[in-house]
Amino acid sequence: MADTRQPDHRGVDLWEEHAALYVGTLGAACAGTAVPLLDAAQVGPGTRVLDVGTGPGTVAAAATERGAAVTAVDASPAMVALAREAAPRARTLVAALPRLPFPDACFDAVVGNFVLGHAGPTHAVVAELFRVVRPGGRVGLTGWTDVPAAGQTLLVRALHAAGAPRVAPDRLRPPHSGYPGDAAGMAGLLSSAGLRQAVCRAVAWDHRVGAAAWSEGIAGLLGTGLLTAAPADPATVTRILRQAAALSTPFLSPDGDLRLPHVALLSYGWR
Repeated sequence: MADTRQPDHRGVDLWEEHAALYVGTLGAACAGTAVPLLDAAQVGPGTRVLDVGTGPGTVAAAATERGAAVTAVDASPAMVALAREAAPRARTLVAALPRLPFPDACFDAVVGNFVLGHAGPTHAVVAELFRVVRPGGRVGLTGWTDVPAAGQTLLVRALHAAGAPRVAPDRLRPPHSGYPGDAAGMAGLLSSAGLRQAVCRAVAWDHRVGAAAWSEGIAGLLGTGLLTAAPADPATVTRILRQAAALSTPFLSPDGDLRLPHVALLSYGWR
């Protein structure tokens, strides 16, 4: 029988080569939940906090600004290098869920920003986070919802309009991950791991980005094959960007920036 606690590096390997590109594209969009996530985990001065799947270190940096004692981990060495630059006061190291190199009950709070569904079976991941947080500590997690906001679907709609096939979902998320994708499922997942008073609520924000920067980032992603079934050739990139520009008109602000509505799930509970 396979060991379901073994990490699945699907997605990690894909982003390892393109970590810097991630920072200015998907990573920038994911930053919108950093503040509510840290608030939910009650991270403040002196809090011993673990940031799992830190990526480019956005949440870790925000936690250090609050005066927390931060440890941050990621399975990708390239991401860890970026996180060390973003959060130089944090202790940052390479480590992969669902097995962490820490003793039991050694953190006051554990947070993970969009890590669920990308690090192996969710029940094993949450169980590991429960293990390393102290009694009375809090675990906070964000994840994408099955019902995305209009800004999140913009690129997918552009791909469809341009006739470009999307990347197979299981390239980025293991098919056995068991990620719920809805509030009831997320709260139930935390409760089943032993967390008390587990709740899950929606968090909405506008991802604000310059239109030219957004197009440039998307063009870079299309050329890597991270979004489509294969790396897009220049003609396909142009076709997709033309469709994206047309579809993005409702999200243009008077100053020329895009304000793309996003929504995610924020779940948390006490040990």
